[in-house]
Amino acid sequence: MSYTQLFRVYYEDTDSGGVVYYANYLKFLERGRTELLRGLGFEQAELARDAGVAFAVRSLQVEYLGPARLDDKVEVRSSIGELGRAQVVFSQRIEREGELLVDATVRVACLDLARGKAAAIPKNIYEKLKELT
Repeated sequence: MSYTQLFRVYYEDTDSGGVVYYANYLKFLERGRTELLRGLGFEQAELARDAGVAFAVRSLQVEYLGPARLDDKVEVRSSIGELGRAQVVFSQRIEREGELLVDATVRVACLDLARGKAAAIPKNIYEKLKELT
């Protein structure tokens, strides 16, 4: 099961040639994961404030396969590759009209903000994420 979010490429996302700058794809991936959580009913600001947790990228592997350009509409497809008690591995793809542009695997850790250390994913979030596996 995957979650899809549509984005438009803006001028600020591109380099001087009108192609998305490679690091800006990471912003699209971040937005895709954030919208997946939002779609499950979890707002990042509320998690930090109410549950005292946040999610942070621990590692990522990205393969750039094709360029997105100014004004393109791109889809970020996010799914759960693996789910552990304190981390989630997201499989993410950025596509334009069915063409795969970016393929990424992103390992995200749940952090206890007060301690600054890894923590178990809150049960309610874990259960919702588990439904996506």
